Amino acid sequence: MVVIESPDGDAAGARHATAEFLARYCPWADPDAVVLVVSELVANAIRHTGGWWRLCVRAVQGRLVVEIADASPDPPVPRAPDLTGGGGLGWHMVERLATQLEVVRQGDGKGKTVRATWLRPALPLAV
Repeated sequence: MVVIESPDGDAAGARHATAEFLARYCPWADPDAVVLVVSELVANAIRHTGGWWRLCVRAVQGRLVVEIADASPDPPVPRAPDLTGGGGLGWHMVERLATQLEVVRQGDGKGKTVRATWLRPALPLAV
């Protein structure tokens, strides 16, 4: 499991730690897709939620789970992409790259967790 928390962590460190975790524990996962999702989720937490965040990357029962908790109870809001460099692409990419995506609000209303999940592909049957 990888756990990185602000203020000690940053997006670059999160990408690096995730890539190392994938190489060691989830070689079946698409590292480019997963690292891009981690980068977008960490960047969004830094930019839109007041700064505090915690990233957790783990492999559980044939699944790769990436969770980022932050202090804002507000769910991510997709924006219309601005192809001239104004952003708005990140959440749309996250939605397309993860097998499953969910936003879970904390019971106390003081934060949320964004969870992206990938399923390990089934092994082909021997013939």
